[in-house]
Amino acid sequence: MFRVKQIRLKIAISFTSVAIARKGKRELTTPKPGISCAPVMELKTIVVGPLEVNCYLYWNKASKDAVVIDPGGDEELIFEAIASSGAEPRAILLTHGHGDHIASVQTVMEKFRIPLYIGKADRDLLANPPEFLFSFYGKPIQSPQADFLVTDEQLLMFGSVALRVLSTPGHTPGGVCYLDEQEGILFCGDTLFSGSIGRTDLPEGSHDQLIESISNKILTLPDEVVCLPGHGPQTTVGAERNNNPFLAGGYAV
Repeated sequence: MFRVKQIRLKIAISFTSVAIARKGKRELTTPKPGISCAPVMELKTIVVGPLEVNCYLYWNKASKDAVVIDPGGDEELIFEAIASSGAEPRAILLTHGHGDHIASVQTVMEKFRIPLYIGKADRDLLANPPEFLFSFYGKPIQSPQADFLVTDEQLLMFGSVALRVLSTPGHTPGGVCYLDEQEGILFCGDTLFSGSIGRTDLPEGSHDQLIESISNKILTLPDEVVCLPGHGPQTTVGAERNNNPFLAGGYAV
């Protein structure tokens, strides 16, 4: 079944500056009243692999510069999505190193000859992902080593695509989110889901660390920021702040 969903970002009103930290809360600069522009970024969600990972193709509409986030299998679907969009991949970004998010890294890297990025503390997971996932794929899962190890608050530039790294350990030691500060889009991997949070019962997971990450890095964002998780439907920071049973009144429990 072809499982690609394209979303034209409707919140691409121009946010003209980077995030500002103020009293523990990160604010995105809003546009002046009455000023708007056509969407500049586009997104395709490709649901891949036996665990239905959300692989994201995210690109600039004008330049076609693109990134591929979490290619976790079904590379033929990923290739078809890229071809139909006309996007030109510049890099693969991983939110973390679990096997269900890396299963097609090697084939995508080889086809487009692009570098791989991952959080520093998840480097070893690429060569040695948890074996419990192998049964879902019927074979061991491995990935080439990353070309670049990202760190907290690092700004990544891929042509006209700019993403801020937010370090969010807990699901894995090196888990990260990628924030488009201009568009108000957060690729949050398995850190946060609609109505839930990432598992922490897996090797090297930490519930306390995950809750701290969500509190300090995600709940400090504006309510309107769209969260694109590693599995399941998209949500917003505000929806999770108010309704997520693992979070209470804007604070983690």
